[in-house]
Amino acid sequence: MNIETARRMRGAVPSAVREILKVAERPDVLSFAGGLPAPELFPALELSEAYASVLRDSPAAALQYGITEGFLPLREWIASRLRAQGIPATAESVMVVSGSQQGIDLVARVLLDPGDTVLVENPSYVAALQAFAAYEARVVGLPGDDDGLRTELLEEAVRAHRPALIYLVPEFQNPRGTTLAQDRRRELAAVAARHGVPVLEDDPYGALRFRGAPSTPIAALADGLTFYLGTFSKTLAPGLRLGWIHGPKALMRTLTIAKQACDLQTATLSQHALAKLLETFDYEAHLGRIRAEYRTRREAMLRALEHSMPAGTRWSRPDGGLFLWLELPPGVRDDEVFRAALAHSVAVVPGSGFFVGPPEHGYLRLNFSNQSASNIALGIARLGQTLHTLGAAQAAGPRVDGIEAGAGAAGTGRALHGGGVSFLSTTTFQR
Repeated sequence: MNIETARRMRGAVPSAVREILKVAERPDVLSFAGGLPAPELFPALELSEAYASVLRDSPAAALQYGITEGFLPLREWIASRLRAQGIPATAESVMVVSGSQQGIDLVARVLLDPGDTVLVENPSYVAALQAFAAYEARVVGLPGDDDGLRTELLEEAVRAHRPALIYLVPEFQNPRGTTLAQDRRRELAAVAARHGVPVLEDDPYGALRFRGAPSTPIAALADGLTFYLGTFSKTLAPGLRLGWIHGPKALMRTLTIAKQACDLQTATLSQHALAKLLETFDYEAHLGRIRAEYRTRREAMLRALEHSMPAGTRWSRPDGGLFLWLELPPGVRDDEVFRAALAHSVAVVPGSGFFVGPPEHGYLRLNFSNQSASNIALGIARLGQTLHTLGAAQAAGPRVDGIEAGAGAAGTGRALHGGGVSFLSTTTFQR
């Protein structure tokens, strides 16, 4: 007997990135695929002491149900940090969520009806596109460049599509690693205010800046319209599954009701333990250690790319975060590279899965945070050899290692950061 699924799930597909991670778990594989922080930088000892402390001193409260909004001392700590960034947050405007991914889902649940439009930068974060698809939204991709989303196109897009939401990752964007320029942040805030369009500002990487001055959050420029997401996954440990959402106070009650229907509350024990940790833990010094190490690893990857990549390959140079974006030589496809690189025990993420509309097959996303500098050098050397082999096969014509040579990539000759993605390339996200 067949059980029929809901209409909204019939076109749902798994995250390509999450599926690749299953393959990348092989012990012989050097993986640049997942957005994984460095596990050796997790404050495991300090966290274990914090958990032990709350279980010893306040077990009844730490193991009991809690309020949906989240543990008040933790919300107060988060609000204080947001105010330091220029966001007028209070504990009442902050809700603790089960990772910032839940925040994306809750905002979509509250704001989107089937057929509503969401404007995103193209390419964009895969799991956000999945969340919008689950609510049967129509996703419209706008192109970006080295300075992030091209906001000069935003006014026309808003007028043409009357979106219910604008979504973006302004700091060290996933997948391209770019940062939205300050003047574009002001322009985006102005367009949103002029048309009353809510903004979902997803900021998992902002604390990981290792070069340049901090940017002004969009929530500091358009607070009454902006939902701001943050997470402890990239700065402490993803296994905590703790993040937060700050939003317009008039809608926080609605978000709370939506979360009640989803999971009642975020795990009480983890919230209490984290609040205990932050009472004494030098969080800023910890961030400094992470930034220094990720900068070292980024530099190692850039050096390895310069040494190993064939002519025609280009890549971004992010000022923070976890990723850089690599443009393949003309005619080389990301799916070919994925298969051939895996045969050389290297895992990468094909860039095509991040695009709204027709996929672009000329890009890879590379993660630099989860491998040591020596492993980065080794893995990028393997990747470079893979690209040299594919290039030689393309020039020669016959099949090499079971890969059809000469298959052209769509839209070759593009600018590095998403150029050639047609303005207002529109689709309901399906991959």
